[in-house]
Amino acid sequence: MRRVPLPLVHLALLLLCGLLLAGVASAEPLRVTAVLDGDTLELEDGRQVRLAGIEAAKPPRNAGSAANPADGRVWPLAEAATRALSDLALDRRVLLHGPAPVDRHGRLLAHLVREDGLWLQSALLVRGMARVHTRPDARAYAAEMLAGEDTARNAGRGLWRSRVYAVREAADADELTRDRDSFQLVEGVVLAVSKGGGETWLDFGADWRNDVTVHIGRAAMREVTRAGIDPLSYEGRRVRVRGWITLRNGPMIEITHPEQIERLEREPASAALPSAKPDGEDPWDDPWDEDEAEDDPE
Repeated sequence: MRRVPLPLVHLALLLLCGLLLAGVASAEPLRVTAVLDGDTLELEDGRQVRLAGIEAAKPPRNAGSAANPADGRVWPLAEAATRALSDLALDRRVLLHGPAPVDRHGRLLAHLVREDGLWLQSALLVRGMARVHTRPDARAYAAEMLAGEDTARNAGRGLWRSRVYAVREAADADELTRDRDSFQLVEGVVLAVSKGGGETWLDFGADWRNDVTVHIGRAAMREVTRAGIDPLSYEGRRVRVRGWITLRNGPMIEITHPEQIERLEREPASAALPSAKPDGEDPWDDPWDEDEAEDDPE
């Protein structure tokens, strides 16, 4: 991805934080009374908020809770993410920015900004405590969040030190088959792009019957087109795709909105978010040591 001079990145993100605060200027700040996990908290009025656009480190769905996984194993990354959000938000007042749709669990999906201007999504991403996980109804500020994720990944912070969250290679269909029913980041060179009936397929191997494929359905193609993206331009290019792995003629990722695909150049982006230092602490401190990282569960 194209490198952006750091001063310009800092300026753009300072302006963004200003817009976030402006978007909630008329709202009353609310105190955070509980942190439920690395990206979910509860406000003093009883509402639960899921931080929009990100997903913190968590155990797999079949592993129970972070504190008491069903298989008896400890998940330090999930516990560290919960601690990080607690340090950032517990007993602090926050403002909800913009529209906040309700998810199927009855939680608000929102961007949260502390009274002192700290954007919680940004703070977690630059610490390596979360990955960008946008969805059709939670896509705002994706570019800025991706820049923060890139910064943490390039520096090997937090969950990016763990093989559990490593970016998968699209050329390794067998590994991605083992990752079925999980959210993954996948990188590779698109060997072929085909279109038909308003849909598009990106193939990362020579045999579509068992290689890794990205599918863009009709509704998603309309969004991709509105974003000014021509999927044919991805042929022969290295891209990064994020989404849920399913099996359909090999591993497949279904695209529902354009923010799931990034076109990469020879080197990854190195844009850095401005320091969001909480209460004088060093935002780059690792919450666990090398030994714990080596013991991360597969």
